[in-house]
Amino acid sequence: MKKLILTTGPSLGGKINLNQIHQDKFIYRINGAHGDIESIKNTIINLRKQKADIDILIDLPGNKIRTSGISEAIQVEKDKDFSLKIDQFNYKEFYKLVKPGMEVYANDSVFLFIVKEVNDKEIIFTSKSTGLLLNNKGMHVRNLHDNIPFLFEKDKELIKLCNEFDIAYVGASFVRKASDIQELKQVLHSNTKIISKIETLEAVNNLYSILQEVEYILIDRGDLSTEIGIEKIPRFQNYIVEMAHHNAIKVFLATQILKNMEEKPIPTIAEIDDLYNIAKSGVFGVQLSEETAVGHYVEECVKILNLIQDEINNEKIIL
Repeated sequence: MKKLILTTGPSLGGKINLNQIHQDKFIYRINGAHGDIESIKNTIINLRKQKADIDILIDLPGNKIRTSGISEAIQVEKDKDFSLKIDQFNYKEFYKLVKPGMEVYANDSVFLFIVKEVNDKEIIFTSKSTGLLLNNKGMHVRNLHDNIPFLFEKDKELIKLCNEFDIAYVGASFVRKASDIQELKQVLHSNTKIISKIETLEAVNNLYSILQEVEYILIDRGDLSTEIGIEKIPRFQNYIVEMAHHNAIKVFLATQILKNMEEKPIPTIAEIDDLYNIAKSGVFGVQLSEETAVGHYVEECVKILNLIQDEINNEKIIL
């Protein structure tokens, strides 16, 4: 793997200075879904103060419907109703797009809600899960995005930041067709490289045309699993990687690469096995998300990534 994307946050870039772990192959990711424009601008400045000559990736939130303005977590219980006001979504027209009976997969499919009632003030859901619904969590309805613009207002503001600070990479979220990338190119400086995220079924169906527009793609297995079902991820992942390689496009892979290491100093054997096979598949790199953004073992994560690369590079074939 030639590049590794590490997500910054309270841990990396906060408690852990970039200089403690930096390698030239690292790309430092800022998740544009978290924080307002001013705080993200300050993050860019802070990261460059720690290490001047670094590659930064700003990941656009995209047109993902999210909870918004929720100051306290909402307790949801299985088979019980709860409601969200129309201004508790980042897209205020969301209520116009949903109908009773629709399924809503929340927080990367951790929760399932059924739309019970819709009016111009609130949406009433029946929860099929128990837990806490937090602010800024995804609310996904399959096959809903035909009437939603590709770039939300926050995306446009973040693109301005990319242009102002000469950001190396931008992550294009919830791309569905090649024209989405073409739209982004019209407002983004040409020296910023676009990483098109493949995380929707429509993007998979339009994969060949999308690959003609970019040099890099990233497979987000979390959001993609919400669309296609988690059991289909291995097959779809292999298809996307093979298609990209056939078209000489560099591939990053994301979501739960070292999930166990958010809270523990070592990965599971299953994670190591998966990481080894991912690296051997010829991907250009992987992305760590919560593992480095909020995890307790950032330096240990980096060591594991390096160990796997060294293990593969030192392999010998015996006659």
